[in-house]
Amino acid sequence: MQLKAVILAAGKGTRMKSDLPKVVHTIEDKCLVDYVIDAAQGAGADGICLVVGYQHEVVEQMIAHKDVTFALQEQQLGTGHAVKCARDFLGEEGQTLILFGDTPLITADTLKRLREHHGNCGNTVTVLSAMIKDPTGYGRIIRDADGNFVKSVEHKDATEEERRSHEINSGMYIFETGELREALEKLSPNNAQGEYYLPDTLTIIREKGLRADAFALENAEDITGVNDKEQLAAAAEIIRARRRRNEESYVFGNRAGKSGQTV
Repeated sequence: MQLKAVILAAGKGTRMKSDLPKVVHTIEDKCLVDYVIDAAQGAGADGICLVVGYQHEVVEQMIAHKDVTFALQEQQLGTGHAVKCARDFLGEEGQTLILFGDTPLITADTLKRLREHHGNCGNTVTVLSAMIKDPTGYGRIIRDADGNFVKSVEHKDATEEERRSHEINSGMYIFETGELREALEKLSPNNAQGEYYLPDTLTIIREKGLRADAFALENAEDITGVNDKEQLAAAAEIIRARRRRNEESYVFGNRAGKSGQTV
């Protein structure tokens, strides 16, 4: 089945205290969004669309990947509005990943697991989630007493009881594309921010009698975003540590292979 990916990369990133768009800040001389593109392609996406906005010419010029499509979000009206800007790219069939350009720690393996869970459960939409100690400020995943997915709610719109949930919505999803297109048209800005929330599509899809679900990661590291220079430095350390582990594993594997050879 065809898989496409829409990567949201329109924001300025004011907390970075830089004139550059956040997604083109670098780790190891590689733009943050390029890490996300690599993960999407590694998971099988054969089409990538970046939704750009602030200084979009800079983003288009600086990223290493040139085999991507761009969609312009002129106004910042929420994540749902951002995905709507990529409607022409979506098509009518297959599946669509929704990702963020400021999450360089996301991996192809995690996205493959998300897609596998989505398919095995017969879901129409699956959100990538994780359990964290302090979920303040994050959208929450709400489940019933049996652990079944009920909805995703933004922190500002959540009740006190809903805010007790420690399972957060990463903002990353996989959708059946046809149903995503229909749900986007039904979004409305009836919320505390007056924005078009992409998580509202989960409720829209469930109300049609289709299956929405959340796939919870054991470790929230992969979904960690970069919002300031401190988080950028922390993400860089994780990426370097991952690289060292991979190199060590490669060396160990080669040694083990050679030791098992017969002469």
